[in-house]
This record gives sequence, C-alpha cells and structure tokens, in this order.
Amino acid sequence: MTPKHPEIIVTLTGHDGNAFTVLGRCRQAAQEAGLDEDEIAAFTTEATAGDYDHLLRTAMRWFRVV
Repeated sequence: MTPKHPEIIVTLTGHDGNAFTVLGRCRQAAQEAGLDEDEIAAFTTEATAGDYDHLLRTAMRWFRVV
C-alpha cells in the first residue's frame, strides 16, 4: 500500500517508541514538508483516535515510515 504522502519520510527506528514521540515525529515531518495545518490536524485526529497500534498504522498510511 502506498502512503498518502510517500514523499514524507518519518524515521522511527532507533528512537523511543512511545506514542508522544511517534506523533511528534510525524507532525514535525509533515510541517517540514509543508503540509497545511488542516491536514496535519486531520492526521493528528485520526492517529489519536485509537490505541498505540492504531497510531502506528495511521502513520504508515500517511507517511513513509522507516
């Protein structure tokens, strides 16, 4: 499956894996890539609508996670 924004790369391997770190890295990558605040807010709402596994699945649906 191709992510919604494959040009945005989020590095999660080798870092603390708590939910706040994952969410923060995704949001930072999105901001640096120039996504508008509405789209970042939509990602955040979707990503935080479930448990940790849901957060990771959402990140992989939106961005290229490495």
